[in-house]
Amino acid sequence: MKLPASLQARVQALRVVSRPPHARGIASSSVSQRAVISSLNSFSGVTASESDDERVVRMLMFGKPGAGKGTLSARLTKKYDILSISTGDLLRQHINEGTEVGKQAEAIIARGELVPDDVMLKVVTSKLDCLQDKHWILDGFPRTLNQGKLLDAHLRKQNTPLTLVVNLNVADEVILNRVSDRWIHMSSGRVYNTSYNPPRIAGIDDLTGEPLTKRPDDNPEIFSRRLEAYYGLTSPLLSYYTSQATAPVSAPVASPCQHPHQVLLHRADKLALRSVTGRTSDEIWPELDYIIMSMFPGLRNRGDDVFSPKSQGFDNVVSAGTLSATVPPPSLK
Repeated sequence: MKLPASLQARVQALRVVSRPPHARGIASSSVSQRAVISSLNSFSGVTASESDDERVVRMLMFGKPGAGKGTLSARLTKKYDILSISTGDLLRQHINEGTEVGKQAEAIIARGELVPDDVMLKVVTSKLDCLQDKHWILDGFPRTLNQGKLLDAHLRKQNTPLTLVVNLNVADEVILNRVSDRWIHMSSGRVYNTSYNPPRIAGIDDLTGEPLTKRPDDNPEIFSRRLEAYYGLTSPLLSYYTSQATAPVSAPVASPCQHPHQVLLHRADKLALRSVTGRTSDEIWPELDYIIMSMFPGLRNRGDDVFSPKSQGFDNVVSAGTLSATVPPPSLK
């Protein structure tokens, strides 16, 4: 029996999506990917305008120190209409501008103490509350389970809950080898690696011609201690988000006052957690890109040009920093 042409197209789209990214033949074409996603939405009876097109990127990216969070965040903000928010830079901005929370944090730091969770929450939410309809990646916060719960409670109170948590799953031995070969351009944050992403001239930044430097903690002994701290502090946090993402969604009770879109938006705001694996940022990027494209088809694309690993422009980054994270539970995927 021959299927109607429209149904054949949808079945073919489903077959394409079920294959891994490298076998789909569409990893480099966002136009093709969006067409596949649109076809599947039509097949399920849900239009993009009713659900996915209204979904906002409110994202955390987890990964061990040296896993490539900064590099991959920069690629996302370069390709898509997403802002990268660094809590470290926000804290420095508050201190420099002499805001109330900045003065409070400065006094605490001057005493040699860690900035408490409630103060850091004020620093972060003072920015996020201005971005309710914007797409963003939060960098550097939360780092602990308590910080995660505080952030969650605030975002839900503002009706802007997290929509995506991504875990970069890179093996310890890969991390240790990577940091040994890593060089950085301090003023821009551009990262090079002599093994797989070297500068055109050894020791020199490609764009400015300025010298590259090593981070003081980029040696195996110090980095091993950072990995131990990472496992201890952040594993409970990722487990917490895993439970949030896998918790069953209770179907909203229909009422005469409830618009159908409210039910769809309830599903659209459900937290998703994804784990991506690779040895380098170049290996991880296609899968991460596909996750963003498939989950947020309404997200504006800044252009479909092929991305160069070295063109890590920060023009569209509000601030850039690093975020400690944790190991993925076996059930992440």
